[in-house]
Amino acid sequence: MPVLLRLCCLLSSVFFACGAALADTPMPRKSWPERWQGVVTHVSDGDSLWVRPSTGGAPRRVRLHGIDAPEGCQAHGPAAQAALQRQLKDRQVQLRVLRVDDYGRLLARVWVGGEDVARAMVRQGHAWSYRYRRDQGPYAREEDEARQARRGLFAGAAPERPYEFRRRHGPCARP
Repeated sequence: MPVLLRLCCLLSSVFFACGAALADTPMPRKSWPERWQGVVTHVSDGDSLWVRPSTGGAPRRVRLHGIDAPEGCQAHGPAAQAALQRQLKDRQVQLRVLRVDDYGRLLARVWVGGEDVARAMVRQGHAWSYRYRRDQGPYAREEDEARQARRGLFAGAAPERPYEFRRRHGPCARP
């Protein structure tokens, strides 16, 4: 029996590892190319925007990969939205789509004029590097620099992460 139990444990850990690896793999989609460009038509908040593809068609909802900005009704939320809007509104951007998130948005890396938009938002103190379990996220260094310089949302005593804010207060009401 112990041998059978060990075999079951081994198989379950192999399946779990395969599932975890596949979860981080970009989802293939036929409705959009992996890399494309367009013009930003609207900024919803500090990490979400709408982009009209250069090839035509309706604007698509996009969430910046690798960051988490304050909710619109949260402290520094309007400032984060305004910062992203100043950086992107009506500008041509390049995107690399990684997958579709749980809300149907394209999760993408976005560049304007060769600059990584998410990196700039964290560096300016308008967002956190997105964490998953023990991983500090892709912009941990930029977040540390913003914290030390007390930029943006890090100027306050103890900024509350959006995940914690939503857990305590629920989502912001949308107009």
